[in-house]
Amino acid sequence: MTLSMCGFAIEDLFLKILSETVPVSQILVYVGLSATLLLGFISLIKGIPIKGSNIIKNKFFIIRSIADMMGAVLIVTSISLLPLSTVSSILQALPLFITFGAVLIFKEIVGWRRWSAVFFGFLGVILILKPGLNSFHTSSLIVLLGVACLALRDLVTKNISKDVHSITVSLYAFILTTIGGIFSIPFFGDFIALTNFQWLVVFMITIFGCFSYFMLVLATRKGDISVISPFRYSRLIFAILLAMMVLGERPDKITLLGCNNYCSSRLLYYMARKEISSKIEIYKSLKFYTDIKYESSNMMNIIYNSYFLMIVLSNIYLLIFFLSLNLKPLFFPFFLYLYFF
Repeated sequence: MTLSMCGFAIEDLFLKILSETVPVSQILVYVGLSATLLLGFISLIKGIPIKGSNIIKNKFFIIRSIADMMGAVLIVTSISLLPLSTVSSILQALPLFITFGAVLIFKEIVGWRRWSAVFFGFLGVILILKPGLNSFHTSSLIVLLGVACLALRDLVTKNISKDVHSITVSLYAFILTTIGGIFSIPFFGDFIALTNFQWLVVFMITIFGCFSYFMLVLATRKGDISVISPFRYSRLIFAILLAMMVLGERPDKITLLGCNNYCSSRLLYYMARKEISSKIEIYKSLKFYTDIKYESSNMMNIIYNSYFLMIVLSNIYLLIFFLSLNLKPLFFPFFLYLYFF
């Protein structure tokens, strides 16, 4: 999952660079065709079936492909209109949408702790969107629609027949991405002739897109959602670093606070799902991180402890920042730890 998120962050960077001079519809068509040819070639070499009744008649496969197509069109469009760091930040709301989808579609029972974490997570999203402020951009709503489509995609992926290969799933997604690009041509204008540099960027998008997409499908189908989902936030770290180093973007403090807020809420969400073997007292956790016991492996212990420490320290930093401005935070994720323990 971490490799997938790193690849997606690099792909988004190239998409942002290319979208400054090339219509979005042309990007979707060219990248979709290139990825389709690449994955089709791999399927041919490995003898992976790419058609059959088990694919066409699988409603979850069809729903997933359509949702992924719509998500791709909306996300690429938003990347062309908004700063990359903003788009990447809003994309991290995907697990929150997945929670709602799990309740509405699969009738999953969600306890009050998880709903509380989701609520505070959406407060973080609102901080990033900044509705009612001068910095609010209506294009942010396009990202939210794209996130909703991606949430539906991830929800139905688990229900796809195991007989359908992960490469086949990825292949059909890129085929529909190409179709989505064709249908979006009237909204973005005519195609242009690409330079050698632009073709190189298209090639890089294809490589990183195929790799990341395949790794995502593989992780989603074979891994436990509750275990792999926290690692989605690594995409935010990669994306912000790339946006700052390559594009010169500087996310404002409110955006960073929003990111911190729903990242903290998601950590609490997974703790509420009994990722931990026993209840932990917050003060003990703050003093003795190595005493935290998880049901997962020792490596997962180290990762979760490090992540927990990072969240706590970032909250302390933000608390100091707000106090320095003589502002009273209306809600602050740090105090949520007391609430959940």
